[in-house]
Amino acid sequence: MQQPTTNQFEKIVLEEMPLIDVRAPVEFIDGAFPTAMNLPLMNDEERKKVGICYKHSGNEAAVKLGHKLVSGAVKQERVDAWVNQIEKDPNTLIYCFRGGMRSQIAQQWIFEQTGKWIPRLEGGYKAFRRYLIDCLEPSFLKSKPVILGGRTGTGKTILLRNLPNFVDLEAIANHRGSSFGRFTTPQPTPINFENNLAWALIHHKSNGFEHLILEDEGRNVGDRYLPKLLVEHFLTADLVILERSMQERIEITFDEYVVRAQLDYQQLYGETEGSEKWLVYMESCLDRIRKRLGGLRHKQIKQQLRLAHKNADPQIHKGWIEQLLSDYYDPMYDYQIQNKSHLIVFKGGEAEVLAYLKDLA
Repeated sequence: MQQPTTNQFEKIVLEEMPLIDVRAPVEFIDGAFPTAMNLPLMNDEERKKVGICYKHSGNEAAVKLGHKLVSGAVKQERVDAWVNQIEKDPNTLIYCFRGGMRSQIAQQWIFEQTGKWIPRLEGGYKAFRRYLIDCLEPSFLKSKPVILGGRTGTGKTILLRNLPNFVDLEAIANHRGSSFGRFTTPQPTPINFENNLAWALIHHKSNGFEHLILEDEGRNVGDRYLPKLLVEHFLTADLVILERSMQERIEITFDEYVVRAQLDYQQLYGETEGSEKWLVYMESCLDRIRKRLGGLRHKQIKQQLRLAHKNADPQIHKGWIEQLLSDYYDPMYDYQIQNKSHLIVFKGGEAEVLAYLKDLA
């Protein structure tokens, strides 16, 4: 019997089908898919040895070495890991880089142990990746993009999470989208960012929404960049502006970047060490924008930050937050919005903007 394959990539995305990635860990880390788990046929060192053998002695010798390295107890351990996953979810699929030898060997070994053929991805990782990249083309999107903008601290992401047709770029990029927006966990690799974004857009399209709601992020979210054509497409979208008072913005910023951010560090490193690591991170962010702030303002804000941290004083924190918003973020926003004013279709407070966006199915 011919080993079964599948190229129903849309179905895999929409049904969140689990995937066994039998590539080596170094390949998986560079880029994989949201539902994939790395249960490799060969580890990094074994793959390296086989690659060297292939280069010097050819394919036949390399295959022979691969079977020698992955045999006996090593082979059984890896087959057991695949079978255990398949028993948990019979819809599990397998892939390697091109859908070739590695995934075919895994299929065969699973069949020998279970009597069942588990489909592999036709064309492997490369073909599925190509499909996802194509889904990042503006022509793939059938819904009309609408962008929510507003000054820093207006709580745009908080508001948008109430909408079913919102695609959360910050969540996909694992970054808050500002100079101080890094989380304690790293951003996904550039490949994984694109894969995860495509995954989200496929789900969005399947729901039949007329509008795609996004936060105004520009070209990048932290160190992850949106595809160029997608950025250009979003630049023509209607723009909705969320407005809040300075005091509201200070409270929102304080809660997110001081209270919640410190808690993230403390949960990871412990209360004392986490609090200090948060301070070091905040100071490094200030240092990166020193040129734009100017030397004097940079010094003043840094002193306030340290004093507030030392005394655990929310009011001092709110003081440097206000200065940062008014002296750094607001002038930058005013400059950027000048070039987008013709795209603005609505402005309002939280309730008005939420009501407006909820009408855009």
